[in-house]
Amino acid sequence: MSTNVTRDGTQLTSIQGELTPEPKEPKTPSAALTLTAGLLGFALVCLDASIVNVALPAMGSSLGGGMSGLQWVVDAYTLAFAALMLSTGAFSDRAGATRAYALGAGVFTLASAACGLAPNLPALIGARVVQGVAAAVVLPASLALVRQAYADPARRARAVAVWAAGGSAAVALGPVVGGVLTTAWDWRGIFFVNLPVGVLILALLIRAPRSQRRPAPLDLPGQVTAVVALTALTFAVIEGGTAGWAALAVAVVTAGAFLRIEARRPHPVVPLGLLRNRTVAVTVATGAAVSVAFYSMVFVFSLFFQQVQGRSALQAGLMFLPMTGLIAVTNVVAGKLAGRYGPRLPMVVGQGLAVAGLLVMLFVDTGTPPVVVALLLVPMALGCALTVPPLTAAMMDAVPAERAGLAAGVLNAARQMAGALGIAVFGALISDGFVSGMRLSLVVSAALLAVTGLLSFRLAGPSASAA
Repeated sequence: MSTNVTRDGTQLTSIQGELTPEPKEPKTPSAALTLTAGLLGFALVCLDASIVNVALPAMGSSLGGGMSGLQWVVDAYTLAFAALMLSTGAFSDRAGATRAYALGAGVFTLASAACGLAPNLPALIGARVVQGVAAAVVLPASLALVRQAYADPARRARAVAVWAAGGSAAVALGPVVGGVLTTAWDWRGIFFVNLPVGVLILALLIRAPRSQRRPAPLDLPGQVTAVVALTALTFAVIEGGTAGWAALAVAVVTAGAFLRIEARRPHPVVPLGLLRNRTVAVTVATGAAVSVAFYSMVFVFSLFFQQVQGRSALQAGLMFLPMTGLIAVTNVVAGKLAGRYGPRLPMVVGQGLAVAGLLVMLFVDTGTPPVVVALLLVPMALGCALTVPPLTAAMMDAVPAERAGLAAGVLNAARQMAGALGIAVFGALISDGFVSGMRLSLVVSAALLAVTGLLSFRLAGPSASAA
């Protein structure tokens, strides 16, 4: 027997003088295509967390609803996204990352179309809830897809870094893209732009390898009580009045039930023992404080530029460009600082810078030039960007490797929930007097970061793992 190779690469094996073609090695799906699909989905769900803010005044003019309605447009998405993120990682494992991602991307695309076609505010808020549910499925499934596409650890690490950078870029570009689409098209355009991206993701998934299903426990009682408690608390803050007090009572009861369930479940969505680790508790609290400051300030100043200073949506979006344009670079610098000096230094410096930036903003009033306001937002944003990568690294150092995914889910869920509650609280403050409410929001954000900055200072220096 002998083997010859033709010009097209086909191997011919000679058996007793007859040449028969050998089967070619099956082609594997391109890892780059899988990475592209995962990155697009992650960027899409991150974009929708920030693109809406600049379009809120246009939505209010078109659909009515007042300040509380605009708060729900943002928080309906964020709450569903944050609360369900506690369980969707397990769902992705049970269904298989490819199936879960396709389901999440498909539902997200359809919900985006429903948002763009919404005839009234309740319909828009309902579609935003569905968007948030789908986003909670997309995020862990997209990361799982990227991880399984690269067998080599070094290439996998680079791919995950690209995936993460895509999300950061989307958050940074959200206000600008929202301003451009709202001005050039309509507020509905910020949702319709998702449709071609969603179709492209589903097309790329056709060539992605099918993920295996893995058994993963689901804590449905814990998940349900978490959703009810967070929704009731947010309702109490936004709506107030008699209904608000009733919602607050529901929040307290269901929060107690949640803690009781989590203490007894063999596989809870939030292991309470995890939070007894000082480093984990500090990093979760710090992440929450950073989200309150960053996302709430984007919400407040989006309205300030348009409703108080009378700027267009495009002008308001461009005012965020100085602060958002530097976030990705600062994230990279923060990662390098954490690798060299440990997470404590960049966390403390970052939160100190954010506190200083928030306090300087107290001098802003209705007559402050918008360009000056845009520049004054930069220190706060840079401080937050300097804090997040090190706190994530500190948390990953503090937990065993087999619990890293669970810990990351708890951290991300806490950050999203804090951002939603911050918007609820600060929206209520500015509705009673914009400038005075804005200044009180700045003080509250600065106070939260000052407290978590002091707590961060107590982490171990070279490595938080010792804590």
